[in-house]
Amino acid sequence: MQIKLSSFVKKEMLHILRDPRTMLVVLVIPVVLILLFGFTVSTDVNHIDVAVCAPVRGDAVRKTVERLCRTDLFRFKGFIDAPDIDAHLRTGKASAVVVLADDYETSGHYQVVLDGADVNTARVSEGYLRGVIGGGDQDLFVLQQVYNPEMKSAFNFIPGILGMIFLLICAIMTSVSIVREKETGTMEVLLVSPVKPAYIIVSKMIPYLLLSLVDLAIILLLAYFVLDVPLSGGVWNIILFSVVYLVLALALGMVVSNVAKSQIAALLMSALVMMMPVLFFSGMLFPPDNLPWALRWITYIIPARWYIDAMRKLMIEGVGLRSVLLEGGILVGETLLLLAAATKRFSDRLEG
Repeated sequence: MQIKLSSFVKKEMLHILRDPRTMLVVLVIPVVLILLFGFTVSTDVNHIDVAVCAPVRGDAVRKTVERLCRTDLFRFKGFIDAPDIDAHLRTGKASAVVVLADDYETSGHYQVVLDGADVNTARVSEGYLRGVIGGGDQDLFVLQQVYNPEMKSAFNFIPGILGMIFLLICAIMTSVSIVREKETGTMEVLLVSPVKPAYIIVSKMIPYLLLSLVDLAIILLLAYFVLDVPLSGGVWNIILFSVVYLVLALALGMVVSNVAKSQIAALLMSALVMMMPVLFFSGMLFPPDNLPWALRWITYIIPARWYIDAMRKLMIEGVGLRSVLLEGGILVGETLLLLAAATKRFSDRLEG
C-alpha cells in the first residue's frame, strides 16, 4: 500500500508540474501579492505636518517640540499664533496644530486641532500626537512602539496575506483539481479501485502541501529580507503552526470538491465561501471587534482568524508556542473535523 500511495503522490505532483497555469497560480501569484501588499497597500500615516501654538515658549515647550521632531511621523512646520490656526489648516500648511496652554510649563495642558477632511487620518494623527506629547493614548503608543516601532502596515498585512494565500493555493486549487478529475471520469476509477479513500485524500493533499511549504519559505524570505518584517517568535514555530493551517486548508478544499459539480462551481464556492470571509471576518483588514455584535460571532468559526492572530503573535510580538495554544487548539480541532467530513464523503461515494 505504501508503494501505491507513493505512486499516487508522484502522479499528482507530475500532473501539477506539467500544468503551467497551476504553477503560475501556486508560485507566482503569492509573490506578487506579498510585494503588492507590502509596498503599495499601506494604511500608514507618516510625515504629518504639525504646527505648534505656544504663547509661552519655555523648556517644556522646547522639549515637546524636540520629541515631535525625533520621529518620522511628524514634520514640524514651526510656531504659529492662535488667529492663524484656521488658515493653516484650511490651506494645508498644517494637518494638525498643537495648542499648548499658557501654563503648559506647570500644568501640561494642551489641545490638538485637526483637519477633519480625512477622518481616519485625523484620528490616527491625534493618537500619535497624544502618544508623543502625553495623554489618554500614551500606553497604546508605547505598546505599538515595542512591537512595531515604525508603524509599518506590512507588519499587519503579511500575516493576513499568509492566511489568504494558503487558502488560495490549498483550498481552491485542490477543490478545482479534484472536480476536474470527476468531470473527466478518472476520479470514479480511483473510487472503485482497491485503494482506500483515506489514501486518495492523502495523495491529493501531499503535492499541494509541498508546494505550499515552498511558498511559505519564499514568503518568509521576502518578508524578512525585503519588507523587514521580523520573525521574532522563531522560524520553526511559524512553520509548525503554518503546517497545521495548510492541512486545514487542504481538507477544506476536499470538502468543497465533494459538494461542487463542476470546476466553475468549485471555484465560485471556494472564492465566495472562503476568500470573502477571510477578507472581512478574519482580522486581515480590520479588527474583528470593530464588527457589529450580530456579525462578530462569525469570526470565531473562520480558521484564518486564528491563524492570522497566531502569526502576528509569533512574527511580530515574538511570543512562543505556549502563547498561541488556544489558536492552535482551535485550528487542530477544525482540521480534524474537516478531514473526517472529507473522508466520510469519499467513503459514502465508494459504498454507493
